[in-house]
Amino acid sequence: MPQGTTPPPQTPSHFDEGASPLEPPFNVDAERAILGACMHKADVIDSVRPILGDDAFYRPAHETIWRALVAQRREDNPTDPIVLTELLQQQGDLQRVGGAAYVFELANAPYGTGSAEHHAEIVRKKANLRRLVTSAVRTLQRAQEPGADPEAIRSEVEAEVRAERERALASGQGRLSRFAKDGWSFVKETGADTEPLWGTREKTVWASGESLMIVGAPGVGKTTLAHQVVFARLGLQETVLEMPVAPSRRVLYLAMDRPKQIAKAMARRVFQTDEKILRERLVVWEGPLPATLDKEPDLLADLAAAHQADTIVIDSLKDAVSTMVDDSLAVAFHNARNRALRGGVEIMELHHQRKASADTPRGQRPSLDQVYGSTWYVSGAGSVLFVTGKAGDPAVTLHHLKTPTGEIGPLDVTHDHVRGTTIVDPTKDPAVLLRNAPGGLSARDLATILIGGGDPDRADIEKARRHLSRLVDSGLATKADGIAGGTGGGQQARYYPSARHLTAVG
Repeated sequence: MPQGTTPPPQTPSHFDEGASPLEPPFNVDAERAILGACMHKADVIDSVRPILGDDAFYRPAHETIWRALVAQRREDNPTDPIVLTELLQQQGDLQRVGGAAYVFELANAPYGTGSAEHHAEIVRKKANLRRLVTSAVRTLQRAQEPGADPEAIRSEVEAEVRAERERALASGQGRLSRFAKDGWSFVKETGADTEPLWGTREKTVWASGESLMIVGAPGVGKTTLAHQVVFARLGLQETVLEMPVAPSRRVLYLAMDRPKQIAKAMARRVFQTDEKILRERLVVWEGPLPATLDKEPDLLADLAAAHQADTIVIDSLKDAVSTMVDDSLAVAFHNARNRALRGGVEIMELHHQRKASADTPRGQRPSLDQVYGSTWYVSGAGSVLFVTGKAGDPAVTLHHLKTPTGEIGPLDVTHDHVRGTTIVDPTKDPAVLLRNAPGGLSARDLATILIGGGDPDRADIEKARRHLSRLVDSGLATKADGIAGGTGGGQQARYYPSARHLTAVG
């Protein structure tokens, strides 16, 4: 420790459960983590300040440092430990808080900025408990005074409780206002207009701020597909199934279900030139979590913060919760999912279908009730992809059962099990089909091809019509309006490949 530096007072850590009943509740580790996060990233102050409120820190030194941080933030000045040490020195507080060495020690606390709000909740809770302890001790002292009046003491206690509650509500601090915002900010600033993580605005497979669930029986290629999306998020490829994938900062892959098989599947896509990226931007958690997400709803967000990840892949969902069929546990998992999403973490979940439907034919459209477990799992997901086919078969079908925007597919795709890649079957691509039909296609014609023959229903025809309309909007097709029916019958609208589309290289 540098000469002239005063060591910080020795105080217990967060292991205070065994403290004497008269010792006030506190958590010094959480306080240290908050201050360190605020030094690393100034805007963390804005997120934790409404949670902490006034006089939340147990250690006076921490309260002094916190006030200095707030002052710096108010003036839009840097909050790094160098600038903060200089400010505390000017105020005459530096030695009192433990010196420059202690300030830098706080800045080097081994916690990410993403956990700061959760740590602030802990500190606020401890501060509220201390206020209750103080009030209880004061009440006890008054009750033991000679000639104490029970009614007067009761009135004073009620007034204190009421004042404390009104203080929390009126100040706009704490859990009742933490996530509240005005309507304009909600509509314009929540991120509803962000670019998709996978797909396009018109056909979004994975929307930002909403989880993607990939469902299917064992062996149909869920992991193969997920790994391609992960590698695209890492920047090792640009598209998956001919649709763009947005880059990620760091991916945390929870390899809970047969991690060795996951490693083997991933190895198909890994080359020696990928080492630097995989070491820096991909973190793999091997085996079970320290607790199930229904029991620790903050665990998912904490894992992301600890590993500085903005994307989490859960492989697979059944390994993250205690049981899949309990509705209350499914709601608890959904809370865990939302807490991570609210913190800016994107989530992909691999999941299984019900055993009774494990042999669903490749082309047959499944339904959401064929997803295993409580319906609340799919209800809370933003997008659900269902893969049908036989285990080990390279040819499978992707069905988009829950869509953020326009539905993709159904897509007949082929897995290359040697290379770990997947391609779209061009014979079911509406653009290719139209280009190969110089006589044009009606919506019914296209629907018949897409469902593999037979008589399409109204939903199939309407879906085909949307496909064709998008081709018109993109300039790849033209539309000839139909004729309304009469005694001689009507004529359906037909769509023809445009000159641009006919000359395109497909």
